[in-house]
Amino acid sequence: MRLLVDISPHGYGHLSQIAPVVNELRRRLPSLELLIRTTVPRKQVASRVEGAFAYLEHAPDFGMEMASALEVRAEASFRRYQALHQDWDAVVAREARAVARLAPDLLLGNVPYLSLAAARAAGVPAVALCSLNWADIFWHYCRGFSGADAIYAQMQEAYRSAELFLQPRPHMPMGWLDNRRSIAPIALRGQCRREELDARFGLEGPERLVLVAMGGMPFTLPTERWPRLPGVRWLFTSGERHPDEVPVSESGMSFADVLASVDVVLTKPGYGTFAEAGACGVDVLYVSRGGWPEEPYLLEWLRAHARVAELGRERLLQGDFTGALTTLAEMPRRRAAVAGGEHEATELIQGLLQKTLNY
Repeated sequence: MRLLVDISPHGYGHLSQIAPVVNELRRRLPSLELLIRTTVPRKQVASRVEGAFAYLEHAPDFGMEMASALEVRAEASFRRYQALHQDWDAVVAREARAVARLAPDLLLGNVPYLSLAAARAAGVPAVALCSLNWADIFWHYCRGFSGADAIYAQMQEAYRSAELFLQPRPHMPMGWLDNRRSIAPIALRGQCRREELDARFGLEGPERLVLVAMGGMPFTLPTERWPRLPGVRWLFTSGERHPDEVPVSESGMSFADVLASVDVVLTKPGYGTFAEAGACGVDVLYVSRGGWPEEPYLLEWLRAHARVAELGRERLLQGDFTGALTTLAEMPRRRAAVAGGEHEATELIQGLLQKTLNY
């Protein structure tokens, strides 16, 4: 049995969301042959996906053009979508031929709509899985441009063509999708290894460890200018430096275990880090993405499962964290989230396979 998995390269959240489902499918179906198409680096994919897989460097979508991890380039995004949809039928036919050559029994996408349209044209059953969809993101930022309505309609039609659109909570509403199915959150819950982390780096006393993880998008932080805060140590995921840095790259731990072992994660609203922090009950200090339409749903959910505080962008750049860290520490603790959406998703995907392949 061959599974084709298409993963949006817009950051790393799409990978972190779909990997637990792929891993659960392989546990249940040990002979499953796995093909992964994305431009997320193979090393990053291998850090999340267990076992062997064929890596095909190809991305049928791009998400949105970004000026930084926090800023969308709306006009540039629209021009790129406009070019993609200029001869939409031909684009779908070309992608359908590529899917057919790979001969998968099922396509699982998070969440490139072109893949879904191509699978339908190639006669391959497809399942979408994501907390968002690019049609609604596109419409939010690009609806003011001439011709956006026709592009939006084609995107919607592609998403509707999937057999199922699985929505791990927290998710955007997507009320126009009649194939949607809300499922439990999907989060890799790391193991708290704080004592091991303290011992490895010689940390003593009541030091607060703050993990800075802004996702897979470029976002340069002037950490060399950040002041030194008593009792605070920093762990960076993107190569920044600070006198009070703990070199996370030398921890020997997975990202999930590091996140589960720190006191605070500093990040932007995004499904992967938010879901994993909520599953571990780790405090979150976030910088708003300034109108990203998924953000309100993520925040509403996370506030029920972790202590959360917002940090303004100027304070982030200045390293002015004292007030926000104090606010977090004074909040009452929350009950960590119960995840497990990968099991729901796997049950539904297996049911579809049994129906279509008489497996």
